[in-house]
Amino acid sequence: MRTPTIILRENTWHIRKRVPVRYSAVEPRTIVHISLHTDSRALAQSKAGDVWREMLEAWEAKLVGQDKAAEDRMAAARNLAQRRGYRYLSAPDVAQLPVADLLTRLESTVDGAGRFDPREADAALGLASPPVLTVEQALDAFYDVAIEDLRGKNDDQIRRWKNPRIKATRNFIEVVGNKALAEVTTDDMYAFRKWWVDRVMEGETRADTANKDFTHLIGSWKRVCRAKGIQLGFSTEGLMLRTDTDKDDVRPPFSRSWIRDKLLAPGALNGLNLDARLILLGMVNTGYRPSEGAGLMPGEIRLSDPVPHILIQRNENRTLKTSHSKRAIPLVGVSLDAFRQAPGGFPRYAKNSAGLSATVNKFLRENGLLETPAHSLYSLRHAFEDRMLTAGIDERVRRDMLGHSLNRERYGSGGDLAFLRDQVAKAAI
Repeated sequence: MRTPTIILRENTWHIRKRVPVRYSAVEPRTIVHISLHTDSRALAQSKAGDVWREMLEAWEAKLVGQDKAAEDRMAAARNLAQRRGYRYLSAPDVAQLPVADLLTRLESTVDGAGRFDPREADAALGLASPPVLTVEQALDAFYDVAIEDLRGKNDDQIRRWKNPRIKATRNFIEVVGNKALAEVTTDDMYAFRKWWVDRVMEGETRADTANKDFTHLIGSWKRVCRAKGIQLGFSTEGLMLRTDTDKDDVRPPFSRSWIRDKLLAPGALNGLNLDARLILLGMVNTGYRPSEGAGLMPGEIRLSDPVPHILIQRNENRTLKTSHSKRAIPLVGVSLDAFRQAPGGFPRYAKNSAGLSATVNKFLRENGLLETPAHSLYSLRHAFEDRMLTAGIDERVRRDMLGHSLNRERYGSGGDLAFLRDQVAKAAI
């Protein structure tokens, strides 16, 4: 870039230069005179290049503010404020400034001819509206904001860095929805917390797993909101779940012999109420989550079909953990016998699966029916998974029966109910 021409006007040196056509949309003047605030020619010549460069950068910032949406307008306002030598503040914060500072900012919104410049006003007075960013969009924005965190990481490390944040975002959207970040409330955060608490109470997961979701979500949201000028509107107080190392480990599976000789021994479960007992027995050869079994409605228990089965799907009693959770599970062995006694479902626990888990776990513990202190009702799900693995059942079938995602492309239907029944029978008790 050539050094700008300088001229002397009333004992002060100025830059006199034509405005590039590129900036005509944001600068109405065709020629600008910019004071260098010195009467020294040598000093003026040394300053001219930097001052002109800053002017070009300011015009570039204005172009961004004109040509793009609210997010870029905010970024342009911040950038322009920095170029002008002051920190970008929101309009309410600007209003709290000392009078002298406020007047300085007001004066910067008009040019030498007294013309009001809305882009300068955005920067000086905080008039740029914060962008609307959804929870899903915030994840992509976070990758840009946190790009320095990836320095030195290989592809696998980047994948492992991204995955828990992707998981946390998907979980939140499934429970609360893809809301705008600025509209997420404390009630929303506690609804998400309750979803996690229910899963922990059932023994399905650990409290520290839930806490990682909160850590990833809140941490990434705060960084994005700082960068985008968005104000979060919820409290984080009390969101984290209490952890207990001894009680918080993922539940181990019951052994086949323990299920057969202890849990299914004649009279072993007689002290347990009927609904809880039948849900437990139904879980033995289906591996459903306690909430899935408890929430079944009469039309989802298909005992008269050629292949008796249950349908796990969203209903008025419960939501699904993930889209993969929707499935049909054939009934065999003791689980089929249990559902023949409960064709209408389990009204006592239909909307209270946490109460179910607490009741069953207390009964098993007090009656010496836990294989170890670490076992729980949920251990029946892990046991079913282990028996399918030992029986050599294909991974696709195992994951479909448990409602897990498949870590590869799905092709075909995965087999009809008769085929699935024959597969599950290999692992049945």
